[in-house]
Amino acid sequence: MTTAAATNGTAAAGRPAHADETPCSGVVNRRREELGLVTHPRYRGARLPRWFEGKDSWPGGDPDLVRMVEELKDRFPTIEDGETGTRIGMGIATGNDGVFITTDPDLVERDRLLPLSMAADGATGTLTWSKHYLVNPWEKIGKLVDLERYPRLQRYLEAHRIELCRRHVAKKASANWYRTIDKVNAELTAMPKLLFPDMKLTTHPVLDPGGLYPHHNLYFVISEKWDLEVLGGLLMSKVAEAFVSAYCVKMRGGTLRFQAQYLRRIRVPAPDSLSANDRESLRAAFAARDSRSATEIAVRLYGVQGYRGVLDAD
Repeated sequence: MTTAAATNGTAAAGRPAHADETPCSGVVNRRREELGLVTHPRYRGARLPRWFEGKDSWPGGDPDLVRMVEELKDRFPTIEDGETGTRIGMGIATGNDGVFITTDPDLVERDRLLPLSMAADGATGTLTWSKHYLVNPWEKIGKLVDLERYPRLQRYLEAHRIELCRRHVAKKASANWYRTIDKVNAELTAMPKLLFPDMKLTTHPVLDPGGLYPHHNLYFVISEKWDLEVLGGLLMSKVAEAFVSAYCVKMRGGTLRFQAQYLRRIRVPAPDSLSANDRESLRAAFAARDSRSATEIAVRLYGVQGYRGVLDAD
């Protein structure tokens, strides 16, 4: 169990040592002390520079990684940043996937079917569309369509009217009973984006070059300035994963949640600060799904060589 305690305005994070852990050697122990890390035969800990501020959740987990994450917060901006036009969001929530999601391309009018990416589509690391569609009740301008203009859509939705009206979103505005919980952002479909499945043991960004709209079990990253293959390589690294691991709610078996609020915790260097060689190496690591190479580059870019051992062990 991770614990935290205040000492003279500082924070300390720690956990009991494993039964087979022994004190570090003198050289390694001195290096750990320089980093603010604490080793004892019965526990491990990390001394943080300050107490936690604000109402956000505190980081937890391995004390060495907590220390690293807190250090990086002082040195790098968050991934969601107005200067780079980088934004994080969630795929569309419908309130009834059984009605609004289909694999039948002839179910309703063709322009009322929006190609939809599902979490399983990126399982291999390459996005392979499973030919799911969203039955789309939204105009491009953000208003619900007039059902009388779409007789097939109208018949289909009317056949499911009772179950759609049971949803909370329909009860709030009965005239809009056929809406999805979220509106469709018409511009998002064509945008290149990195997709993260909600639950995964390790970080798993997948590139959608454009053309699909994300399902609500996917979270996306879009950017005006980042090359998404370069950013994808960086986000494949254990350094980036450490941010999510420190803050997210962990599921059975150590499964991580890559939800928007946790992805927003990730800190990244400015894209212009990366050399051409580093950009190409990250792009290659992303294409090859090579997390180890991505981590080697990230460790150097973030300047966290002193934490390499714990990153490899994580």
